[in-house]
Amino acid sequence: MNISQNTPGKVALLMGNEAIARGALEAGVKVCAAYPGNPSSEIIGTLAGVAEELGLHVEWSINEKVALEVAAAASLSGLRGLCAMKQNGLNVASDFLLNLNLTGCRGGLVVVVADDPGGISSSNEEDSRLFAKLGDLPLLEPANFREAKEMTREAFNLSERLNLPVLIRSVTRVSHARGNVTFDELPQSSPKPGFDLSRPSLAFPPMPNHKALHEKFERAKKIFEESPFNFYRGPEKPDLMVITSGSGYMYSLEAVSNLKVEERVGILKLGTTWPLPEEFVLRHLRRSENFLFIEEVDPFLENNVKELFAQNCSDLGVKRFSGKASHTVPDVGELNPEIVTSALQTLLRVDYMPRPEEYRRRADEAIAEQVPPRAHSFCAGCPHRATYWAVKTALALDARDGFVLGDIGCYSLGMGPSGFFQMKTLHAMGSGTGLACGFGQLERFGLEQPVVAVCGDSTFYHAAMPALANAYYNGANFLLLLLDNSATAMTGFQPHPGTGSTATGGMAPIIDLKAICEVLGARVEVVDPFDIEEAVETILRLIRMERGVHPVRNSSETLNHAEEQGGIISNGVKVLILRRECALVSGKHQRKLFRIEVDQGRCLGEACGCNRLCTRIFKCPGLVWDQSTGKARIDEAICNGCGVCAGICPATAIRKEAVSGGDVVS
Repeated sequence: MNISQNTPGKVALLMGNEAIARGALEAGVKVCAAYPGNPSSEIIGTLAGVAEELGLHVEWSINEKVALEVAAAASLSGLRGLCAMKQNGLNVASDFLLNLNLTGCRGGLVVVVADDPGGISSSNEEDSRLFAKLGDLPLLEPANFREAKEMTREAFNLSERLNLPVLIRSVTRVSHARGNVTFDELPQSSPKPGFDLSRPSLAFPPMPNHKALHEKFERAKKIFEESPFNFYRGPEKPDLMVITSGSGYMYSLEAVSNLKVEERVGILKLGTTWPLPEEFVLRHLRRSENFLFIEEVDPFLENNVKELFAQNCSDLGVKRFSGKASHTVPDVGELNPEIVTSALQTLLRVDYMPRPEEYRRRADEAIAEQVPPRAHSFCAGCPHRATYWAVKTALALDARDGFVLGDIGCYSLGMGPSGFFQMKTLHAMGSGTGLACGFGQLERFGLEQPVVAVCGDSTFYHAAMPALANAYYNGANFLLLLLDNSATAMTGFQPHPGTGSTATGGMAPIIDLKAICEVLGARVEVVDPFDIEEAVETILRLIRMERGVHPVRNSSETLNHAEEQGGIISNGVKVLILRRECALVSGKHQRKLFRIEVDQGRCLGEACGCNRLCTRIFKCPGLVWDQSTGKARIDEAICNGCGVCAGICPATAIRKEAVSGGDVVS
């Protein structure tokens, strides 16, 4: 769908993230920045697709903090800026955000945070709304696609009324589902940017502006009292009132309808969840004695309403609150209509069976029979599988119980069978390298195990460069495996500083990974992970390499200092760049490198002493076990011809033949 159409009244089927992008366009946004992270990635991806047509600046920034700073610069110049991220990204951006709230902004500045209840594509299910309370920042939560667009447009106006950044919190089921959205008019002009040197609110330091921030916060409360995004539906005096926000509103509507309790249950829907519109909430607290909170993930709304009630309990009388604190609804994971229906059933004491038990049983049996279980797996031909195979082999040959520290990305599958259980830690982006800085100092205390960190190319630019600098500066001893697959693959193949292109498809300079690592003081080598033999030999050699010394190659001042110390400094950090393009990226422009086949005469099947090493352990999706023949075979529809599996069969039954014209990507 082309969201750049200036066709007021047109109804379009949009993804929630596309609706947010459309709302930003209708608000006259000019600068948009983000670091890719699901479930937020499509916001900037959509805007990048229309940037040239509409004269916008849209970029994939190196991380979320920088992205927010780019958008804030637009705001401080009088233009409207938007920054988007997932919940983990707000942690990165918060250092700047929690100063920007004090200095304020000028042009509308909107920060969209897409949370991921259930951790569908994340390492956690953090509730980002707490940052709104921490920073005294206005917070809006869309419940559907229409609100996603309208709230975004209104957030820019609100930001300029308050001279504050405004947060919009979406969740996966809003960001990634689709619904009808009506277009409004696109603006045809924008102000000329300029930094106003006379504004005292932008002066340093920000701390004296704390009182002014509280005054803005009180103004936001008054504005929210009249917000159309807050409303009540239901009987005048309900037996039970559901207080909800965001995706919880749609779940609550469905649950009330399923139970046919519209005459007993009211729904108080809040779209402006911080600051609370207190008078609006208090009026509705007088309607009932029983309340149920439905929200994802933390009891943010629940606790804030309870706090408001506590301040006014003498006027409101006895109330019964149910929610996460009472365990009426789960306090972890996603919500859904069944969970809300069950909670209402319990509180209202009504019977409801969504489907007969016999139907449920038969459906479960049919699904189990027709849909085979599938583990999370690397794609066929993924270079990360080859890397982990090389790591597994090298650490086994070394025999000192070496371990691998990692972080979030496609390579996180290294914690499971797809990566042969090699990765042992999974935290924030770049944390594997940071942890290695610590483990790499423990030799003096008796640590004898080799320390290995893994990091993707996009993650390296985002968060691991400071850790590598720290490793060199403080003399940590470890091996960093830098997995360069030339893409931000996990979130949709967005470009990064090593790909040579920008968010809008323009050419960009390549910031060379090898050069960066060398400048940061590491010993650097490069291998192709598909060359398993060389990769194993190199990893083994590097982890066995003694902590060494090498000449300093930095500034003259550093060189002079080094000469005073003998001309050398100790160095333990090594970097091995495993360079091979992502299989899904290369599949778009490159023919198969090899034609792979299993020699059925040579394959011994169950009789092979390897105990089906190829399909039980290596587990490439392109290599399958044929139960009818009792032998392995190649699934030609899936295999991308990387040829790695040919080197793992002890019976040499897997053969590869070079494909004419298949260019090897270095």
